[in-house]
Amino acid sequence: MKENKIYGLIGKNIDYSFSKNFFSKKFKNENINCKYLNFDIQSISEFKSIISDKNISGLNVTIPYKEDVLKYIDEISNDAKSIGAVNTIKISNNKLTGHNTDHIGFTKSIEKIDEFKNIESALILGSGGASKAIQFALDNMKIKYTIVSRSNSIKCINYNQVSEKIIKNHKLIINCTPLGTFPEIEKCPEIDYRFLSPFNILYDLVYNPKQSNFLRKGLNAGCKIKNGLEMLEIQAIESWKIWNS
Repeated sequence: MKENKIYGLIGKNIDYSFSKNFFSKKFKNENINCKYLNFDIQSISEFKSIISDKNISGLNVTIPYKEDVLKYIDEISNDAKSIGAVNTIKISNNKLTGHNTDHIGFTKSIEKIDEFKNIESALILGSGGASKAIQFALDNMKIKYTIVSRSNSIKCINYNQVSEKIIKNHKLIINCTPLGTFPEIEKCPEIDYRFLSPFNILYDLVYNPKQSNFLRKGLNAGCKIKNGLEMLEIQAIESWKIWNS
């Protein structure tokens, strides 16, 4: 491996991010002479100036740029194309190749839940880039789902349409929004949590804090809960494989 390679994370307000600590620790422990930086940008238009640094060999992409970054990508993997969002970019010979490892992280993480085999349907909260990767994963696992979104779409229902019946008909409820992420830890998706029961499993892509308000409300209702940390660790490892392929 060449020395002084730079990897990093593209996102907005990402001081909370796990990725920098994960890769910095990995590089130190394995004596890899690389750096991992946070590129905290307020607009995707700043992306070009970041990739002008020829030492940058790979990037992760997080909210809210997983879809917006597509217009800068030269080539896209089949999975990322199907999903319509990119969370990993390999840069080689001035060519940017977009990939999506979120769906791998989610699949491997959700399969470890005890009641995984009993999951027949899921309620997906959010319709952005992260949500699209989860939809792709659920399609591959043959799990039916309903998408809840603030935006009007024939593919989605609105939050005010999430009834008691809908919650009882969807064992798995997945928060794919950034609501509840540090520092705004009291926020959570606007569903009626009184309808939850021990039947439900709540999965939150948010991992900081470890137990979001969304998960805490689920725990109080007797639900099984899981945060997004393991998913993130798995997708980070998959990103590293791509950068070194």
